[in-house]
Amino acid sequence: MKRLVLLLAVFMGLISKAQSVVKTLQLLPDTGQVISYSATYGEDNDYSINTPSYLSNGDGTVTDLVTGLMWQQTDGGEMTIEAATTYCNSLTIGGYTDWRLPTPLESFSILNQQNVNPAISTTYFTSTLADYWWTDTFQFGDSSKVWVTNAGGGIGNHPKTETLSAGGVKKFHVRAVRDVTTPSVLTNHYTVNGDGTVTDNVTQLIWQELPNSISQTWEQALLYAEGLNLAGQTDWRLPNIKELQSLSDYSNVNPALNSTFFSALGVHNYWSSTTLKPNSTNPASAWYWNTQFGITTYDLKSNLNYVLCVRGNPTLLDNQSVINSSKKIKVISNPFTSKIVFNKTNNDFYSELFSISGQLLYSGNAIEKQDFTSLKKGVYILKISGVGEAIKLVKE
Repeated sequence: MKRLVLLLAVFMGLISKAQSVVKTLQLLPDTGQVISYSATYGEDNDYSINTPSYLSNGDGTVTDLVTGLMWQQTDGGEMTIEAATTYCNSLTIGGYTDWRLPTPLESFSILNQQNVNPAISTTYFTSTLADYWWTDTFQFGDSSKVWVTNAGGGIGNHPKTETLSAGGVKKFHVRAVRDVTTPSVLTNHYTVNGDGTVTDNVTQLIWQELPNSISQTWEQALLYAEGLNLAGQTDWRLPNIKELQSLSDYSNVNPALNSTFFSALGVHNYWSSTTLKPNSTNPASAWYWNTQFGITTYDLKSNLNYVLCVRGNPTLLDNQSVINSSKKIKVISNPFTSKIVFNKTNNDFYSELFSISGQLLYSGNAIEKQDFTSLKKGVYILKISGVGEAIKLVKE
């Protein structure tokens, strides 16, 4: 009954352009991509935000410590979407009976784009022969198609007849999920900040309201995002593919997003910072988000797509300039004019200063003694070995 009330709240919100929304994820997990595929700063692995973290409960269930959701450890196998719905509703695992099919956002949240076939953490989830995993959402206006995540790391709208049990040739599996805590209903999904930005109150991400009007290559997109100065802030970046997918509104098509708050996005492909990981040490393709239906797929990095930048909500960060979650040391001279000064001595730390294009400008153990007066104004990246810090600095 509680779930019915929540779903009703979602339905009522969709009538008013999907302002009301059910929040089931505490935080949006990172993609898990940890390998660098570019010398240009700003790719996925340069930012580690809400690093995926799981707990195996020893009873056939896994708790996602980032989202707060509990998952079925071994998926339920191949079946039709109708059978999958019945399966979840009647499932008992770990002593719990309130299992359900996941939403597209929830199902996409446990994918790990550093892995492929399957693009999940096989340390915690049992690897199966699944090609796809069902969600609870049908394509808007077409009940013959269902949103599914795939073993390659993407999400799309597929005919439900493609699965083996319906006469198709693909293996669509079911993985059930349950709420550990009661989901909350947010009256306002988005907030227009009046400065060219929009805050997503579900993920707490802040988005560029108007995308870059010129399509760019992937490398150009990284440079544009890292160099963006908007609403008085310089910590903008190219979003990873999970962040972009979180903007999808599957109650709409052409575009599949909330046009009340993102009226300028239109129907385009938007680059993510996440590289496609095939069997190669230097993948030539990256993931993008297509707004026509809300799918995620990939394109050659040399091709042209559009750019929508993102930044974290400063109310959730101890220091806006800190890129990852380490925060063991902080730069107290940011912005800086000549000297880079820390809140503690860094004599034991090896430092590297890069331009946003990836050019190494300094390396060594005495960066605080260096005079950077001659550096031109702009954004720089400081990496500190040994503590896992990557800090964005602004030179005035």
